[in-house]
This record gives sequence, C-alpha cells and structure tokens, in this order.
Amino acid sequence: MAEGILLIISGPSGVGKGTVCRRLLEIRKELEVSVSSTTRPPRPGEIEGREYIFTDRDSFEAMINKGAFLEWAVVHGYYYGTRRMVVEEALSHGEDLILEIDVQGAAQVRMKMPEAVSVFLAPPSIKILEKRIDGRGTEDAQRIKDRLVTARREMKVYHRYDYVVVNNTVEKAASLINSIIDVEKCKVSRGARPPDTGGDS
Repeated sequence: MAEGILLIISGPSGVGKGTVCRRLLEIRKELEVSVSSTTRPPRPGEIEGREYIFTDRDSFEAMINKGAFLEWAVVHGYYYGTRRMVVEEALSHGEDLILEIDVQGAAQVRMKMPEAVSVFLAPPSIKILEKRIDGRGTEDAQRIKDRLVTARREMKVYHRYDYVVVNNTVEKAASLINSIIDVEKCKVSRGARPPDTGGDS
C-alpha cells in the first residue's frame, strides 16, 4: 500500500483556509483532515473535534514538553499544534491528509516531513484580506490591525512552498488544489506506475 499524501494548506490569517478546505473535502471525499489542537477559545459555530481540539494552556505546554507535536506555534497569543502520532498513523494506512496550518507551523512540518505537499493560499490583495477579516465580526480593531501586520510578513514566504493558489473564489481555489493532488499522485517518486500489460519491458 502506498503511503498517503500529507497536504499542507497554509497562508495568512483570514485568507479562507478553512472554507477552501471544507469545499475540497466535498470534492474529494476520501480526504481526511488532521484536526489541530489550540488554546484559542471557540468562535461561534465551531465544534470541538471538528475545527479544532480546544484545550487549556497548561495541558498544551505539557504536550510540548513530551514532544507530542509535529509542529506547534504561538499565533496572536494562542497555541496551535498538530499531534505527530495522529498524522503518522493516518499516512501509514494510505490516507491522504489535509493539514490546515499557519505559516510558522508549515515551516516546521516541511522541515520534518519534506515529502509533504505544501500549498500557499494567497488573497487576491491585502485590501480584500482586510475586508474578509473585518467581515468576520469576531475581531476588535487592534486585533484586525495585528493580523494584517502578520499577514504582510507571511505573504513574503510564499516561495518556500511547492504551489501558490490565489483564493479569488472558494470553488476555483478548491478545484486547483484538487488538481494538485491528482498531479502528485501521478509522480513516479510516489510510487505511480503503469499497469502490468504482460509485455516485455
């Protein structure tokens, strides 16, 4: 059995990573999502174990000390992290896994798992990104300002990723990422091979 593909989807806060991932899961039913842990409080509509595993700061720091995370980061004052065991087990069973994480976390995963496929999801412009963050209605003015400062910094590292997808529309972005998965599955380096026709080589 071929090992599954670990697909990193990353980009600045507010770019629409979660929305694009949800559409991608509708298009490609066999995909699974690696659910990250966080100390951030749930936003309206978020469900424990679906968007995140919500935990307290002390528990998160205890897991850091045990080396339980494939990656972890502090973003806007909150911890976010991906459990190493969950990812490795899924991939070993041939499951294709989406890892929706911030830019800091993506850098850690690429270092530890260079075979992962990394996609940088970019906004059409900073102005549109600001409008999307403000449109959430969940952030105060200072936090919006902080997120935009961080976003400008994060946009500068796009060249470290395998692919860049601009999120003009959710449908188009999800379709492009779906095509990227198809291309990766055709790579000989991932075990792709023609069917055995019984002829001479």
